[in-house]
Amino acid sequence: MKISVYDTYVKKNNNIVMHFDILVEESKTLENAIAFGKEYLASKNLSNKQLTTNECKFCHMETAPTEVEKIVLRDGYYIIEMENC
Repeated sequence: MKISVYDTYVKKNNNIVMHFDILVEESKTLENAIAFGKEYLASKNLSNKQLTTNECKFCHMETAPTEVEKIVLRDGYYIIEMENC
């Protein structure tokens, strides 16, 4: 499966920047990735944080590893936590 990777930076409540990647099927749009990112933020009790095209940008496409593909097919997306998550 080909996936699109969206590089995402969101300020947490303490102004520390949270960096994570949102992985979605290549057919999904930036708006889909942002919606999934908001779902992820809500799971971290950060649903009040802004997530727009300013914080979330397309980075590249790649072939998903098997485990990532399974999760994307099940949930619609996969998050790679990079910094301060």
